[in-house]
Formats: sequence, C-alpha cells, structure tokens
Amino acid sequence: MDHSVIRLTHCQKEIFCFSVPAHCPSCGEELRGSRLQEAPVSLPSPFTNGHKTSCCLLIAPAHDNLGREFDGTSDLHTGISSMSGVVYNYTRAGVGRELTGWERCVSVPLVRPDMFHLLAQWDLYLDRFSEGSMWDPAWHRFDEDNHNCFSFCLQFINSVLAAEGRSSLNRDTFTHSFILPKMRRVSKYAALHQHIQRHQYYVVDRQEDTPASSAS
Repeated sequence: MDHSVIRLTHCQKEIFCFSVPAHCPSCGEELRGSRLQEAPVSLPSPFTNGHKTSCCLLIAPAHDNLGREFDGTSDLHTGISSMSGVVYNYTRAGVGRELTGWERCVSVPLVRPDMFHLLAQWDLYLDRFSEGSMWDPAWHRFDEDNHNCFSFCLQFINSVLAAEGRSSLNRDTFTHSFILPKMRRVSKYAALHQHIQRHQYYVVDRQEDTPASSAS
C-alpha cells in the first residue's frame, strides 16, 4: 500500500483513486484543470511507524508473514512502544526490544498527553514488567492460545492500571473497545486500496449531509 488514496467529488459522485484522472470515470468530463466541486483530499492512512510512537499498543503482521501485509488472513503480532519508540514484544524467545521492524503497523494510544506522571514512569514500568519470570522462556513456555504476545501486552496494561489505582481490563473488553475499531478501519482501507489497484477507481454516489446526520 505504497500509494495514498485520494477522494474527489464530481457529478454527485465520490471518486477514490491514487491520482486525479484526466476524465471523470462516471460522466467522462475532462477533469484536469477543471473546477471540481471540492478540492481532492488525501485519506489518512490507518498505518503508522511504531518506532515514532510513544506509549502505544502496536499491531503488525506476524514476523513469519513474509509480505508483512494486513490481508485479513495472516497472523498478527502485538507489542508496546516505549517513550523513545523501542518496541517491547513477546515471542518464543522471550521479550524482544526492537528498534526496527515496526515501521508499518496499527497503533492504539494508551496514555493521554496530559498524564505526565505516567509518561515519566512508563519506561520504568515497561522494563520491570518485561524482566518478570512470566516472560522468561526458562520459566514459562510461549503458548499460541494462552501465553502469547497479546497476553504480554494486556497484562502489562493491567499492571500499569493497578499501579495507578485503576481497574483492570479483561481480554474481551479491551479487544472490542480498542482493537476491533482500529482493525475494521484497516480492513476497509485495505479493501478500498485493493479495489483501486485492480480497477483504477472506486466510485459511489455522494452522500449529502442532512441536518440530522450533521448533528449526530
């Protein structure tokens, strides 16, 4: 997904493409140099460079997925970014601290910018948690279902919540509240991107704003 998706409006259609076409794929009118109903806009990518994030849960295709693509079928891998973008992640070899390899992933911010105390303690919490025997292969074996990269991330998040005197999150609540909304956006963006790659454009009727929808 190296190309950015842009959206432009013409003849009451929304046209998604990688670059403004010479002619409208819906009505055939010449577009280059002509006045569009609205200026083309670039759709924000759902992906980010995990090494340029701080205090985030990161989701990326598993390392053994050679294409490292979010294709809806490949296994996913999760990690936690430090204040400086080092990604702590749990594998069969234990906890890795990676400076590269997470350049294209989905990020879920875990700390608000105004939580200065927690930001100051984040790396200390992360180091101490990662050194626990639970994540040492000599003491506990990696298990794909019950003791895996997501277990590491969720237990770390709950350890931070406990240290801050807050209630813990269970797996289902965290997944449905924080991860699934992000992954749905990834799925829609990937499907749109693939359609444009195959057909050059994706064209839909323009949805006019109504007072009710604007207020919602």
